[in-house]
Amino acid sequence: MGPRIALVAGEASGDLLASHLIAALTSRQPELRCEGIGGPKMEAVGFDAWWPYDRLAVHGYVDALKRYRELSRMRRALLARLLKDPPDVFIGVDAPDFNLWLEQQLRRRGVHTVHFVSPSIWAWRGGRIKRIRAAIDHMLCLFPFEPAIYEAADVPATYVGHPLADTFPLVPNKQEARERLHLPHAAPVFALLPGSRESEVANLAPLFIDTAKYLLSRYPDARFLVPLATRETRVIFEQAQYAADARDLPLSLLFGHAVDAMTAADVVLVASGTASLEAALLKRPMVIAYRMGDFQYRMMKRMAYLPWVGLPNILCNEGVVPEMLQDNATPEALGEALARWYDDTDARHALADRFTALHHRLRQDTAQRAADIILPLLGSRHHDNP
Repeated sequence: MGPRIALVAGEASGDLLASHLIAALTSRQPELRCEGIGGPKMEAVGFDAWWPYDRLAVHGYVDALKRYRELSRMRRALLARLLKDPPDVFIGVDAPDFNLWLEQQLRRRGVHTVHFVSPSIWAWRGGRIKRIRAAIDHMLCLFPFEPAIYEAADVPATYVGHPLADTFPLVPNKQEARERLHLPHAAPVFALLPGSRESEVANLAPLFIDTAKYLLSRYPDARFLVPLATRETRVIFEQAQYAADARDLPLSLLFGHAVDAMTAADVVLVASGTASLEAALLKRPMVIAYRMGDFQYRMMKRMAYLPWVGLPNILCNEGVVPEMLQDNATPEALGEALARWYDDTDARHALADRFTALHHRLRQDTAQRAADIILPLLGSRHHDNP
């Protein structure tokens, strides 16, 4: 029997990340078997999926509570199968709520455990780090400032770069993207990205629509692109558009195509999250906006210890793009901030230079660097329980 790695990926982003990693591992060790919980992209590179990854997908705290028993049963069944025939290495790909418990149980029994994608302990108070230290042998970090946090807590960690930086072009082609989306070459184009979750879109859609109205009064030939991830989020946005009497706005709703929309845009209005990093890698000026329930916002504000919420600002260690949160996120404030970017060519070029330098820093051939850490663990086990 050849070497074996078990992986668990819990959503589409993890499926993509893990597929690149599996391809890098098997290109260097062709007899390697990879199995566990994953998605179609992992299966396409030879992964044996015992359960599909979408069984792990939860949408918010309420859904997580409703499905707790089902997920707990699946996790225990997976643990039993892995303990019956232990792999050389277990890799938890993101999904920390599911994977950290599993990693801790396996590590106690001598299996090497690696976690790929650090939970955001740098954005929230680091009480989770003790649990991480007990669960894993190595943390693979996507951002350059993360390893120092783990090393201070005696957790081995390696910066492997961000996979988006490997796949995004250093110089995006705006005109080509506009042609694909049938947009005028010279019109002001604004991309509006209100998030991927239904709750985010419900909170932000009315605000983003009113901001588009404000911008249209200033730029009568403006066009607006709204990429939405699912049918459900599209319905929510359409209902908000109807309620705002904004059906005549020059606004195109797209199924997906977020990267095309941001590439075609002059300026981006984006909910905090991975999309803000994508906008930075596409060298687009942006304004980050976020709204949530007052109670949840107060909780998050009390827990957070970074001065920024947006990844571009965190990674540049400076407020390079405006962040407007909660009551500060008004159509007028957002519209003015977006207009300042559009009107100031020099500021846009200076920001593009900052984002190009960031892109180079994040472009590290992530999958191969991760494979460098994992391959030496094959064929060995912990001699003592950690």
